Amino acid sequence: MDNTTTTKPAKPRKKYTKEFKQQAVALARRSDVGFRRAAADLGINESMLRDWDKKLIQQGSEAFRGNGVRTEQDARIASLERENRTLREERDILKKATEFFVKERK
Repeated sequence: MDNTTTTKPAKPRKKYTKEFKQQAVALARRSDVGFRRAAADLGINESMLRDWDKKLIQQGSEAFRGNGVRTEQDARIASLERENRTLREERDILKKATEFFVKERK
């Protein structure tokens, strides 16, 4: 018997526009519709719709900015975070090397 496993190729992830998300949440908030029915009618997962609702409540007009497009400020922040992570890793390596050589001298 062959022990190899076969995996299905990953489905491409669906992307929804900011407008779609806002309209979906507005529909779900209507008292005559609700989250379960709105999600079923739109063909999306109810928990995803509820997540969109939470995000809209927390972030207001800033919610759903992206869809992969970063503002200049967001790109700058991401760049600085990467640089910060790299510097911390280098610092940790240097600390360990210093500890190693201190132990070697003794």
